[in-house]
Amino acid sequence: MNILVTGAKGFVGKNLVENLKNIRDGKNRTRPGITIDKIYEYDLENTPDELDAFCADCGFVFNLAGVNRPKDPEEFRKGNFGFASTLLDTLKKHGNRCPVMLSSSLQATLAGRFGKSEYGLSKKAGEELFFDYSAETGAEVYVYRFPNLVGKWVKPNYNSAVGTFCNNIANDLPITVNDPSVELELLFIDDLIEEMFDALEGKPHRCEYPSADSEWDGLTPKPLESGKYCYAPVTHKATLGRIVELLNTFHDQPQTLIMPEIAPGSFEKKLYSMYLSYLPKDKVAFDLKMNKDDRGSFTELLKTASHGQFSVNISKPGITKGQHWHNTKWEFFIVVSGRALIQERKIGTDEVIEFEVSGEKIRAVHMLPGYTHNIINLSKTEDLVTLMWANEIFDSNHPDTFFEPV
Repeated sequence: MNILVTGAKGFVGKNLVENLKNIRDGKNRTRPGITIDKIYEYDLENTPDELDAFCADCGFVFNLAGVNRPKDPEEFRKGNFGFASTLLDTLKKHGNRCPVMLSSSLQATLAGRFGKSEYGLSKKAGEELFFDYSAETGAEVYVYRFPNLVGKWVKPNYNSAVGTFCNNIANDLPITVNDPSVELELLFIDDLIEEMFDALEGKPHRCEYPSADSEWDGLTPKPLESGKYCYAPVTHKATLGRIVELLNTFHDQPQTLIMPEIAPGSFEKKLYSMYLSYLPKDKVAFDLKMNKDDRGSFTELLKTASHGQFSVNISKPGITKGQHWHNTKWEFFIVVSGRALIQERKIGTDEVIEFEVSGEKIRAVHMLPGYTHNIINLSKTEDLVTLMWANEIFDSNHPDTFFEPV
């Protein structure tokens, strides 16, 4: 299949094109039903002749071209209606009845505060153009009304408050939040890409937009297999206050070392990924505090809100470290370089259990609660490097660590 993407250099277009390439080149094998031969990228610098050639040869069209920040309101109609008309006329010229996807906006519902939106009116006109085209030619059209689109590569200080917040907080620039209680519905780009792949496979999620009444706000899609419109089913709602709170937590992570909860598929995970894409070069790497003495060093690497912390311990040749026990804390010691002897003794007994480990065969050894334990570097010449995990973040006020030789 040959695919035409209009607006290919925009936020959505760039993400879509790069992910289509992953399928085309066999890097993404999660969609075996999609075979891609050519990807035609159309944007402002392309010529009418190129658009003509692309329309003659494509088997699917993603129409992402549009205008959302014009200097003159008339540009809305020109960009959101005029080009769509040219695109559809060119497809008709070649008798190409391939499926066509349209990127529209929730503003096209003209519901609530969008009732007099010039942008919404232009998007609505574009939608009707596509529905008329489908009725005339029999071609499938997939009309999507998107909420706030966010994710990597979204342009800050343009049309995304979240993109602006990510950029400014990552770069230590000020932000302005007039009302933290304002709630946004956010569609992350990677969730949108998955829905676009669904559309390519001929199985978009369909819906209707019921008029505003006691049950519906006019903006929320109602899933319906025979629906006129299409929608991406995975979105997230969050207030501006919550978004800024999370972004400040992400910003402070190199100092606190605390990684917030980022469950798979969660809003927090997706927002963190977006935030990281705005980091300047001088923040991509950051120093960690190494606690050094003549025995070696101990460095805390990462702390989590509910799953403990990670550290790395370096022991000089012949050095013994540890010699303490815990009541309820437990740990894993994982030697990644060098040779070591790990010893543990249950408090109140004389029996010592021993484990000889090395980076040659990596093993994880439990440090048992109620057992005093140590780790001895067996080498006379090489440092011993051990990754350590504890089930809880170290609390200096309640350290639960008591000296006692094994």
